[in-house]
Amino acid sequence: MKLLIKNGRLIDPASGLDRRGDLAIAGDRIVALGDVPREFEAERTIDASGLVVAPGLVDLAARLREPGHEHEGMLESELAAAAAGGVTSLVCPPDTDPPLDEPGLVEMLKFRARKLSRCRVFPLGALTRGLAGEALTEMAELTESGCVGFSQADARITNTLTLQRALQYAATFGYTVWLQPRDPWLGVGVAASGAVATRLGLAGVPAAAETIALFTIFELMRGTGARVHLERLSSAAGVELVRRAKAEGLPVTADVSINSLHLTDMDIGYFNSALRLTPPVRQQRDRDALQAALADGTIDALVSDHTPVDADEKTLPFAEATPGATGLELLLGLALHWGEQRGLALPATLSRITSEPVRVLGGAIGTLSASAGRLVEGGVADLCVFDPQARWQVSDATLVSQGKHTPFAFASSGFEMPGRVRTTLVAGSVAYEAPAAAA
Repeated sequence: MKLLIKNGRLIDPASGLDRRGDLAIAGDRIVALGDVPREFEAERTIDASGLVVAPGLVDLAARLREPGHEHEGMLESELAAAAAGGVTSLVCPPDTDPPLDEPGLVEMLKFRARKLSRCRVFPLGALTRGLAGEALTEMAELTESGCVGFSQADARITNTLTLQRALQYAATFGYTVWLQPRDPWLGVGVAASGAVATRLGLAGVPAAAETIALFTIFELMRGTGARVHLERLSSAAGVELVRRAKAEGLPVTADVSINSLHLTDMDIGYFNSALRLTPPVRQQRDRDALQAALADGTIDALVSDHTPVDADEKTLPFAEATPGATGLELLLGLALHWGEQRGLALPATLSRITSEPVRVLGGAIGTLSASAGRLVEGGVADLCVFDPQARWQVSDATLVSQGKHTPFAFASSGFEMPGRVRTTLVAGSVAYEAPAAAA
């Protein structure tokens, strides 16, 4: 199909392109950018006047809940949520049921995602069998089946020797290991250690749970040469350690979730289970450090940490509630909100959810890596067209995801999410189009 997007504000964060113009698509590729040849005959034209035409968003942390947790999220509903949020590529962790520790499971997930044609799915393979933290998986076979890296998700490896062997093996073959820095013994609480947790009588998770894990990871990286991506940093102390590791030249990247970027433990209020998250949101100084680190590049990418949770599992007492929150549809708006707070230009803001996540993935996504997260002639036509001036409130009615729980559903306080996705294209095909009433 030939498609023409007219009069949009074209933004390519990777090159700094920011201009008004048209964009032409033929098949799954962008064939003209800015000035479209007169002989181009479009089968459909989209008027993007007043809208931003950007690369499709790339989310490095989104649980799809299938297989094994279909009551919390079906693959169809969560990929539809991704498209509604402008997300055209996502990385899913391996903590499905059963975990993604065998090639057949990975191949089935990728096959079902391709059939739905809503979003590109890049699975992480389990680092250890069953995520038990003991025997290593067959990483080579999992890579051949489509895994872009290896992770324990929220499970822990308590045996440092096992982690060392995993990093040695990954380094030998050039694989990236994705680790959430959290000490298995100090990280067993349900809220960040501090005055709020003490007042509410909640078991606390100290910042040392993150820093001790980081010290261990960096020391093992020095000895093995492995490449590591750190998932969801949460503390100011952790940010400083990552900054030093990067200055040292260690091959490390990091991300932060939309929750830790904007919220603090004060938002728990009176046991608001929407704030039952892993890692827990911390104090204001931690949030400020995370925001600054994302701006200066110490943290490479912003992620939704999308984890749909069944309503019954969120209505339990805070400490018993299942951690997690929906986030795919909020990634764009909360990135824009952060950028506005920091006074950043729109291309710089968008880079944290487009070109920078692709840089983290590197060659693991194959030939797609050359143009994913980019607006470039000849590149893949994964696009997000959004209205930067639109404002909307998060509620059950406005969320496509099967999971409706999020700390940002502040209807009572009137919090408005900036930016509204109008159209999402994946490989040149329309994956989402806002209803006329929403537009």
